[in-house]
Amino acid sequence: MTDPAALLSEVQSRIVQATKVAGRQGEEIALIAVSKTHPAERIAPLIAAGQRLFGENRVQEAAEKWPALREANPDIQLHLVGQLQSNKAEEAVALFDCIHSLDRPSLVTALTKAMDKADRRVPCFIQVNIGAEEQKGGCAIVDLPGLLAEARAGELPVIGLMCVPPLGIEPAPFFALLDKLAADHGLPGRSMGMSDDFATAIMLGATHVRVGSALFGARG
Repeated sequence: MTDPAALLSEVQSRIVQATKVAGRQGEEIALIAVSKTHPAERIAPLIAAGQRLFGENRVQEAAEKWPALREANPDIQLHLVGQLQSNKAEEAVALFDCIHSLDRPSLVTALTKAMDKADRRVPCFIQVNIGAEEQKGGCAIVDLPGLLAEARAGELPVIGLMCVPPLGIEPAPFFALLDKLAADHGLPGRSMGMSDDFATAIMLGATHVRVGSALFGARG
């Protein structure tokens, strides 16, 4: 297996190169190491190499493996990058430092209630179904203004938009559209770009890139 520190350094170098081409600064980009399905022993070397932002897809998986890792490394930030069930909102608010998958009114309600109860406001991205794919999570583009208004009314700290472009299609137009939507709604964050396309996403305004396989290899 390739040295995790070397993989991290390679991804960081690619981020720096992409930001230079885009006329941006490397520190503008938050690298989220998506550790879903990977055990603690695969994650620890990246922590040792200095990585502090990690992403998980499932609340239950995060609850099982992250408390011990975070106890030893209290400066770690944990991001929920997968779909969130409304009945898991309370657990998510307790576990995560950022939620990337706010996508429906019922989840706005659940998260508002959970954050009020915990007296903790967790920053959120609204996930947009940027390719209008029936099988994919995210709110429809036409529903974005209403959902954002509901989230703001509930005092949810919405900091940006997130998307996952359709597979097998050039992602650049979808990233450009998400960037425009975020700008139109006065949102600073754009969570977009994964292992295969994060350089393109950075060129088109990404602030958070979600990188898994380029750091961990194939899923466990």
